[in-house]
Amino acid sequence: MMLTIRTIEQRDNSALAKIIRDIFIEFDAPKIGTVYDDPNTDQLYEVFQHPKSTYYLAEENGDVLGGCGLYPTDGLPEGCAELVKFYLSPAARGKGLGRVLMEQAIAAAPGLGYKQIYLETFDQLATAVGMYEKAGFRKLDRPMGNSGHYNTTLWMIMDVR
Repeated sequence: MMLTIRTIEQRDNSALAKIIRDIFIEFDAPKIGTVYDDPNTDQLYEVFQHPKSTYYLAEENGDVLGGCGLYPTDGLPEGCAELVKFYLSPAARGKGLGRVLMEQAIAAAPGLGYKQIYLETFDQLATAVGMYEKAGFRKLDRPMGNSGHYNTTLWMIMDVR
């Protein structure tokens, strides 16, 4: 098996969109007002051409397993990016791959000028929330920025070291 961590390419758009939407179905997460119904979900390569963004994905034997990115979401404070589109296919979970992808994105933050990373998630994704807390994220009482995803239920932030 050949596992590769790389940056997103245009050919990855449909595979990533499918992974993301399948996870929302699997975990019975809200579909309206989330990344599920966000039209940008089908154009992630194009979204991540923004110069202050990055997106890493894991691929095994040519199959996309998931990814994780940083993006300067509108309305966030100066020096703060959002950890976005962080989803793994069921076959990729429980192997530490999510942690690797998240750490890669976090490590890129200072080079992009970020001192904080914010994220939005759901109660249904409790395993991910535990991983976020171990990485140094702390819970917030309300959302930040203008992601357009008004149906998230948990918000977190971390200071980048």
